[in-house]
Amino acid sequence: MTPEEWTYLVVLLISIPIGFLFKKAGPGLKKWGAAAVGLGLTLFTCGPHALHSLITILGTWALIQAQPCSCHALALAWTFSYLLFFRALSLLGLPTPTPFTNAIQLLLTLKLVSLASEVQDLHLAQKKEIASGFNKEPTLGLLPEVPSLMETLSYSYCYVGIMTGTDTRHPTTCPLPPSTGPFFRYRTYLDWLEQPFPGAVPSLRPLLRRAWPAPLFGLLFLLSSHLFPLEAVREDAFYARPLPTRLFYMIPVFFAFRMRFYVAWIAAECGCIAAGFGAYPVAAKARAGGGPTLQCPTPSSPENAASLEYDYETIRNIDCYGTDFCVRVRDGMRYWNMTVQWWLAQYIYKSAPARSYVLRSAWTMLLSAYWHGLHPGYYLSFMTIPLCLAAEGYLESALRRHLSPRGQQAWDWVHWFLKMRAYDYMCMGFVLLTMGDTLRYWASIYYWIHFLALACLGLGLALGGGSPSKRKTASQATTGQAREKLREE
Repeated sequence: MTPEEWTYLVVLLISIPIGFLFKKAGPGLKKWGAAAVGLGLTLFTCGPHALHSLITILGTWALIQAQPCSCHALALAWTFSYLLFFRALSLLGLPTPTPFTNAIQLLLTLKLVSLASEVQDLHLAQKKEIASGFNKEPTLGLLPEVPSLMETLSYSYCYVGIMTGTDTRHPTTCPLPPSTGPFFRYRTYLDWLEQPFPGAVPSLRPLLRRAWPAPLFGLLFLLSSHLFPLEAVREDAFYARPLPTRLFYMIPVFFAFRMRFYVAWIAAECGCIAAGFGAYPVAAKARAGGGPTLQCPTPSSPENAASLEYDYETIRNIDCYGTDFCVRVRDGMRYWNMTVQWWLAQYIYKSAPARSYVLRSAWTMLLSAYWHGLHPGYYLSFMTIPLCLAAEGYLESALRRHLSPRGQQAWDWVHWFLKMRAYDYMCMGFVLLTMGDTLRYWASIYYWIHFLALACLGLGLALGGGSPSKRKTASQATTGQAREKLREE
């Protein structure tokens, strides 16, 4: 492991005992203490490059104050534009930021865009109240007021999840893709500050249940990355190996990639759990990134709070079992980097300039690639996902429903196998980064996932399969007709 990787590991591990210290603290100590720790970590790991995060925060806050009714789109444009400047610093002859600065900047972009959206929702809700002439009950997830500059800074620099980890093993000075998360909304942050009885919220047992597989994943990562080093794919000798060997090699590369991220995200989640961050009653049905979906009454006493069952779904960033064993490409995306996937769905997919599911997915993947960085490998990999989504959607719609139960079971096993191979294939672009290295590897295995996806898409279209969006619309229409029939009866 490189010195940078050891630094990341230390940051992740020390966040756990720090979390236990802050868990039972009052709102003021939580707010300013957590921000002080996060700012200290930022200055320690980034040095003068920490100025980039401050500029991004101040710019977003100014937009929120100036245009609260449209600050979401403005904040998205501002933060994504600053990312471009941030990544072009070396081309402009300015000092290149550290990998730590990159990790902080990525998460900060998510947080500030989300904050602007929450403020915009509050502003629109207030306008509706004024227009209607009466006050409504507080809406679930709505902010109580627009945060001040100091509150925005405290949220932005809160040590919880401020950085998670990035791979710096690339032989050039370019880091491999950052492992950023878990992301959390400002509303989630406020709920943590204002927990009525934090001592009643369980931390130790949920932390141990979450942490136990991490050492095993760490050992598997070290073993697989040692036996199948990524650097071998960049050597000419690799392409003299037989085709089956070249095909197989992407499997352990993606396996090591997953194990590394599993460890980083589990450790980051444990830091949240130790602080009681993101804990909500199970009855609130919280979802990763978004928080509670149902309103629950505030506990009136410590005994009442202790009698509730809690979960940490809001800050859950990885479902290891779901990622490895779900059947479809579409589901695999939901189980991977879950809080960031929620952010993409909420703030990018829903506002995409298209109505088609495939085009919306392509737009979302394009901006996701840009968020990760400017390396061509990101774009080659991410833009392969919409093709795979369309292929599996159309073919499954055309064929699977006509099979017997045993046939559907066999279909799902084949589908799972191909889903994993598709992710193996796309991972190579994500870790090789350059267009030359990515296309050289894909060409050596004859772009087989691309051709298979095109063939499946063509077959699905020929057999009359529908896209996921059309199937959803048809399902909703059928459900509506059934309900109307029941009402008539």
